[in-house]
Amino acid sequence: MDQSKINHYGDELYTALKTLTAVAPLTDRESDITIEDAYNIQLRMIQRQIDDGHTVVGKKIGVTSKVVMDMLKVNQPDFGQLLSNMVYNEGEPIVASSMIAPKAEAEVAFILKNDLMGPGVTAADVLRATDCVVPCFEIVDSRIKDWKIKIQDTVADNASCGVLVLGGVRKSPRQLDLALAGMVLAKNGDIISTSTGAAVQGSPVNAIAWLANTLGRLGIGLKAGEIILSGSQSPLVPVVAGDSLTCNVGGLGGTSVRFI
Repeated sequence: MDQSKINHYGDELYTALKTLTAVAPLTDRESDITIEDAYNIQLRMIQRQIDDGHTVVGKKIGVTSKVVMDMLKVNQPDFGQLLSNMVYNEGEPIVASSMIAPKAEAEVAFILKNDLMGPGVTAADVLRATDCVVPCFEIVDSRIKDWKIKIQDTVADNASCGVLVLGGVRKSPRQLDLALAGMVLAKNGDIISTSTGAAVQGSPVNAIAWLANTLGRLGIGLKAGEIILSGSQSPLVPVVAGDSLTCNVGGLGGTSVRFI
């Protein structure tokens, strides 16, 4: 795909983000769009937001579960970039109407104390580079109409990033086994799902290593101080104003989010 088309679709997705107006799937309009094209479109969309004064504060991993991989017909996760205006702290309400079609997912966020640059990053390297882990909600959103996405659509749309809520509890990942730690997600008081960290690439630590190695091959590193979202351990849960969700991770603690 030539640069003019990349710029066009990146600008279109940026406008969709700003105006809360969903667009037709890119894969319906560009039958030969590649994942590489999609990442270049993502970079254009991100650059437009940087030009607005926002900064990159981390990365996220998406499409980590087998169910979603099968749905999108891919055999590996994808990634997106987290910007400064996406981050909420526990207790801050989220305005549901500030997104197009929000869905919540629960996961574990890593906050780095050292850089990680692949390839060659191992799980042990991830543990050494991590300052702490935090229970987290990611509220994903799609600028693609009706969530009718293929892998190229969600990659171009910054891995369907919306906003994220970081819990107040922080622990060293060396204090618990994240693969075995159970997670319970509840919506409006009703349990929605239970899982363990093993649902995410065998362990959230493995997912972070995958991301560092994948980005390293592109010349991009994970930087000290960044927030890295390791991938959903829960189903996607549609949310509207009035909803509240909680998640609890065994050995780590919990967090909550509410929508107004």
